[in-house]
Amino acid sequence: MKRFELLDTVPIPGDGGALCLFSYGEDFVIKIQGGSGNQLMNTRTHGSEDALAEIPCRKIASRARPRVLIGGLGMGFTLASALTHLGAGAQVVVAELVPGVIEWNRGPLGKKAGMPVDDPRAEIVCADVAELLQSEPGGFDAIMLDVDNGPEGLTQKRNSWLYSATGLQSCARALRADGVLAVWSASADRAFSQRLAASGFRAEEVQVFAHGNRGTRHTIWIAQKHR
Repeated sequence: MKRFELLDTVPIPGDGGALCLFSYGEDFVIKIQGGSGNQLMNTRTHGSEDALAEIPCRKIASRARPRVLIGGLGMGFTLASALTHLGAGAQVVVAELVPGVIEWNRGPLGKKAGMPVDDPRAEIVCADVAELLQSEPGGFDAIMLDVDNGPEGLTQKRNSWLYSATGLQSCARALRADGVLAVWSASADRAFSQRLAASGFRAEEVQVFAHGNRGTRHTIWIAQKHR
């Protein structure tokens, strides 16, 4: 019988919490220490993480040397998907706040996604994605955010800025002309759709299966800047 086996626990900078990496048979699971026991992510169900990169990257892949930003490394599946759908001249910058998550992706966990952190087009930055957004105006053709559980599913209060009107306006400034913002969420949120519109985006809400073509669905907002 499969059971969860704790492999490692790493602190979340600034929040006093911690993330836990478990093995579960041949899969890996990440949970928040001391939380409800719900999984933040696992290596078996990553269809929506793949789609988070695939949809926007297909829109900008034909551009000369596209540059994209991913907020949250997670288990590496969004990074792997971005690299798959972008050409040899692309650059994919990933901002990951938790150093331990980066180390997990350089070890056995990373093999599940094909070790995308080793791709020469990938730049892994140990930083809050909010810092990169504010420091590089017009720096990206696409931005993909998979931070916490989405706009209304936050487990860390510090993440609320990213989904606020101010945070979305920073995203708009960080995008190049006709840039694309993609935001992952565990659930739909009408208020967030309204904030996107108020922040200068034309947005559509896409429902994506977490695994295969049935079961749990997640929400991805695909938003483009108004000209």
